[in-house]
Amino acid sequence: MREEKLYREYRLKSYLNMNHYITINGKTGQTHPHTWEFITTIIVSGTEFVEFGVFESLIEGYLDKYQNQILNTIEPFDLIVPTIENVTDHLNDELQALLREHGGELVSVEGSETPTRSYIVSHRNEPDFIERIEKKQTEQVSSVVRYVVDQMMK
Repeated sequence: MREEKLYREYRLKSYLNMNHYITINGKTGQTHPHTWEFITTIIVSGTEFVEFGVFESLIEGYLDKYQNQILNTIEPFDLIVPTIENVTDHLNDELQALLREHGGELVSVEGSETPTRSYIVSHRNEPDFIERIEKKQTEQVSSVVRYVVDQMMK
């Protein structure tokens, strides 16, 4: 018999109006704008309910510092080239830590600066990712059992 596991996924889209320029082979291109789209997928284990607004406000609050900015003037993009890959990798690292603090596990971040191309960082197949989700689920079941036992003992 196969054990069924319930996971709830939240997918949020964020849009940033940001400018950047790229330096290739020592030659700096023109500063130009994009409306960057970032799609963040977050998972919560078991039957735990998290209101969309919780994750949405965390992500929007974090991203706000980039809105209407020239990326090349903001750390770490003052030192690394702000390509869609580098920006998405950086956001992935930052958002992963932020979301974990609030009960979410980052599944993936998809970034695009044009409607036709995306760059995706995914954690779905990482052994640590699966272990963290299973641990959260076990903790949640244990919490429910403790609550029921406590209620029975009253």
